[in-house]
Amino acid sequence: MTAPTPPAPFAAPTLPTPLAEIRLVDPGTGPSGAALVRLCRAGDDAGAPSDAPSGWVPSPGAVAALAPDQGAGRWLVGAGAASSKDWRGAGAAAVRVASGRSDPGELFGAGDEGVARLHVVPDDGVSPDWDALATGLLLGSHRFSVRSSAPAPPPRVTVEVPADQRPAVERALVLAGATATARDLADSPSGAKSPEWFAEQALAALAAADGVGAVVRDEHWLAEQGFGGVLAVGGGSSRPPRFLELTWEPPGAGTHVVLVGKGITFDTGGISIKPNAGMADMRTDCSGGAAVVGALAAVAALGLPVRVTGLVPLAENHVSGSAYRPGDVVRHYDGRTTEVTNTDAEGRMVLADALGYAVATLAPDVVVDVATLTGAMKVALGVRTGGLFATTDDLAADLTGAGESTGEAWWRVPLAAGHDEDVDSRLADVRQAPPGPGGIVAALFLRRFVGDVPWAHLDIAGPARCDAPHEEVAKGATGFAARTLVEFCAARASW
Repeated sequence: MTAPTPPAPFAAPTLPTPLAEIRLVDPGTGPSGAALVRLCRAGDDAGAPSDAPSGWVPSPGAVAALAPDQGAGRWLVGAGAASSKDWRGAGAAAVRVASGRSDPGELFGAGDEGVARLHVVPDDGVSPDWDALATGLLLGSHRFSVRSSAPAPPPRVTVEVPADQRPAVERALVLAGATATARDLADSPSGAKSPEWFAEQALAALAAADGVGAVVRDEHWLAEQGFGGVLAVGGGSSRPPRFLELTWEPPGAGTHVVLVGKGITFDTGGISIKPNAGMADMRTDCSGGAAVVGALAAVAALGLPVRVTGLVPLAENHVSGSAYRPGDVVRHYDGRTTEVTNTDAEGRMVLADALGYAVATLAPDVVVDVATLTGAMKVALGVRTGGLFATTDDLAADLTGAGESTGEAWWRVPLAAGHDEDVDSRLADVRQAPPGPGGIVAALFLRRFVGDVPWAHLDIAGPARCDAPHEEVAKGATGFAARTLVEFCAARASW
């Protein structure tokens, strides 16, 4: 499906961002003419190879080019103590440096087409974490850009992988692809990224996901159905809101998982306007919705035998004469009313509608929402760990485990009962932004809209964006949570 042309003069990216072409081969059968990348590790029983430059240590992501007399395009890449994180970093470093994508990178093994060709092998006695390595190789090649010049083509990477490890590697590449899709949608500049544009790009990203149904609802449908939160938040923009509903229902699927992702395509803060510092990063305020789109694509690609519905309420929180105001009372889909106290707390307004819709119409067995929701959670947990709230211990454990298996860290935060009454409003049913610990009271607000359905809330305000690249994570939108959501759905498939 062709996305609508954005209004001039805004430049839209060409999506999807090209990724490395990765081919798996049997050990000892690598191609000729490709740059050789050897993976090394540190530790008591392993150290720098004998041909390494003097003083080089195979610390995580460390790269060394061998001397010219040892053959052009021969690289050593360190994996440190060989944790999963170290292997993701090693894979990303190998792709970035040996393909000329990072300083002091130099393009090697390229043919006439100018594509870097890499051949990756573990050093003698080294057994990689193959899943983590594959994740790093693919995501290390992701380089989002809206430049006028064509970016360098991504590398072609051949990896020597034992046959018994290939299914796991291929699966890891699918999950990494979900992260890349989420990065693309979240990082796209907001001048082009209206709610409509996001929805159309999501449909394009899912075009190859056989079996995924998709419906985009407009502002007229939202008004008819009573999505007061989405309409209030989107009312200040000249670009109306949208509601994206994605469905994956393979034959025989039992458990129904509903994933809800915040889709604020840009957030000025509304009348409660944000300071200028950091506002440019608000193009990534749709990171939760982007993660849901990426996850649905991966769920379908893996053919998981579980029913999954993805809901993404899309709106632009802008400033105008039609913007919603502090002191307004908004009626949500489920009839509940909210007293608005801060128009910059817009994410919970759109999520409240989507959660109420899910519970009332979809009969879910479990609901998980994901959102760049509160600056408080970024302050509490930093930029590499997501906040996790859950109504049951089992649900919290499942999500934490899904994150651990994919390299995404979560920390459970309590739904502190002592603050629950803070959500009550004198004027309406609930207060939008009550006093108290910001991340906790925001989660308690959302819990009012899920009834008795098992529910978890993932606050990714910190790890959704990155200012300093690390391991497989690039600067900009990170795609955080997409892999966790896929693994969570995969675990539910066994129920």
